[in-house]
Amino acid sequence: MKVSDILRVKGNTLYTVTPSETLTSAIEIMAEKDIGSLVVMEHGDLVGMLSFREVIQAMARQGAAGTKIVRSVMDDAPVTCTLETDMDEVRRMMLGCHARYMPVMDKRMLMGVISFYDVAKTVVDSQNFENKLLKAYIRDWPAEGEKTPDEVEKS
Repeated sequence: MKVSDILRVKGNTLYTVTPSETLTSAIEIMAEKDIGSLVVMEHGDLVGMLSFREVIQAMARQGAAGTKIVRSVMDDAPVTCTLETDMDEVRRMMLGCHARYMPVMDKRMLMGVISFYDVAKTVVDSQNFENKLLKAYIRDWPAEGEKTPDEVEKS
């Protein structure tokens, strides 16, 4: 499974800020949209990620958001993936970097953002589907002494 599969289901709504916006403004957007991160874009380029992790760390160090700007607290080197990145690789990257949100890029074009929740949900959905297939296969298994459908056809 690839990142493109997640984005197809999730949709492509993106919320962004510029690095010069105030942290207060960014927090208000995150609260209003009920999202945990914002992509930081400048002149059409990805320049960082701002998540509640960075906001909380900044506020713990320096107090209220006040007049701080996004650039002063954003992650300016976020780990990214492409539409073709395999889901297992995304999981390894997110776990290795403790990243909860990952921008999806096509060269320099931002295609979307996937969250750790999106990845976990995809894994669970995939496992549930596989479990249903296995259970259906087991239910159709012939009882001892019965012929399989293939054996019936051959006789």
